[in-house]
Amino acid sequence: MLNVLLAEAPPTGGGLSFIVMMVALAIIFYFFMIRPQQKRQKDLQKAREAMKAGDKVVIAGGIHGRIKEIDGTTALVEIADGVRVRVDKASIFALSSDANTQK
Repeated sequence: MLNVLLAEAPPTGGGLSFIVMMVALAIIFYFFMIRPQQKRQKDLQKAREAMKAGDKVVIAGGIHGRIKEIDGTTALVEIADGVRVRVDKASIFALSSDANTQK
């Protein structure tokens, strides 16, 4: 009886298939999740670098406005007649024309 309790289970032999499945899952995850996000980040960074005075933008909080001045890492955005706010360029989500076409 003690012999049966201490006996080892026979090897299942599924180690290689498990590793292959995990590698395939990692590749699928990369191509469907990580790579598209990196592309969106690069496009957003290019758009922020190309901003100039007069562009219509959407700030991350959803406020629409027009850039009046860009100074280093900040931008002066007019959100209504005579109402201007200084925001960090990183908080500018998109140009207004781009925001209407994005999904």
